Amino acid sequence: MGTHEYQQDPRNEEVWISINGELFRRPDAKVSVLDAGFLLGDGVWEAFRLHDDVLVFIDDHIDRLFRGAEIISLEIPYEREEIISEIQKVIKANEMHDQVHIRLIITRGLKPTPYQAPWVISSDPTIVIIPEHKKANVERSINGISLVTVDVIRGPHNVQDPRINSLSKHNCIAACIDAANKGGEEGLMLDPNGFVSTCNSTHFFIVKDGEVWTSTGEFCLEGITRQKIIDLCHGNGIPCFEKNFVPADVADADEAFVTGTFAGLTTVIEYDQRPMGDGQRGPIVERFKTLYLDLIGSEYQVLNKNGNGDMAT
Repeated sequence: MGTHEYQQDPRNEEVWISINGELFRRPDAKVSVLDAGFLLGDGVWEAFRLHDDVLVFIDDHIDRLFRGAEIISLEIPYEREEIISEIQKVIKANEMHDQVHIRLIITRGLKPTPYQAPWVISSDPTIVIIPEHKKANVERSINGISLVTVDVIRGPHNVQDPRINSLSKHNCIAACIDAANKGGEEGLMLDPNGFVSTCNSTHFFIVKDGEVWTSTGEFCLEGITRQKIIDLCHGNGIPCFEKNFVPADVADADEAFVTGTFAGLTTVIEYDQRPMGDGQRGPIVERFKTLYLDLIGSEYQVLNKNGNGDMAT
C-alpha cells in the first residue's frame, strides 16, 4: 500500500458512520444502489486527520471541498460550520482523540433511474462521514517507497479536472495498477506535455542542488500538504520552485519525497528500479519532517487559543 500502509485496529470494525446525519455501526452503514456516487462517481470527497483532538488544517480542507463541489455544479445544502459540527459529532460518538483518519463523501444524491444528467435527481445530496482509527506505518515513513513512472497521464481540465477531489478516481486507479505491474509502490504521472505532474495518490517533490522542485500544479489536485511544504520552504529560506521538469531530472535528483494528508511526508528511496540519491532519507527531507511536525503543533496552539481545539469532547 506504499504511503497508505497503516496499523490494523479492531476498533474500526464497529465504528459509528454518519449517513445524512444519522449514525450507523460500520456493518449497517449503507447507501442506495441508486445513489449518484455509486452509479456514476458523481460527487466530491475530502479527507481529514485528527491529532490530539484537533482536526488539522480543517479550514483548508473545507475550502477545497466547496471549491470542488462548485466546479462540478454540486450545491452542498449545508454551511461549512454545519459540516464541521457533523464531523465533530461522529468523532464524539466514537470517542476518538488521536491518529484518526476521516473520509467525507458528498454525492449528488439519489437518482430516480440510472442516468447521468445531474439534474435528474430525486433527493438532496448524500453526505457520508467515515472515521477510522488509522495510524500510519512508522517503518514505511522511515524506509521510504519505490516510485515508478507510469504510462497513465494526468489529463487536461476539459477532460476531467485533476485539481479537484472527484469521486470518479479511474485515472488514479489506472495509474496505481500500472505502477504495481511495473513493481512500484506509487506511480509518477506526467502531464499532457510530458512534464512531471503528480503521483497516483500523493504529491511529488525532488531536491536538486539544494533547491526543492515540484510541478506547476496545473494538472494535479490542489494538495493541502503540498501547499504547506511550499509555504515552509518560503518561510525558512529554502529555495522552492513550482516548475516544469521531466523524468530525467527526477533520476538525477539528490532526494525525492511525496506528501499527503494521511502520511505527511514519505521519502522516495527508489525511482524506476534505481536508488534515489543514496537510497535513504536525505537531510532536506529530515528537515521537512521536523518543520512539518512543528507546523502541526502550531495548529494545535492556534485552535486551542481560539477555543476550537477540543474537537472530540
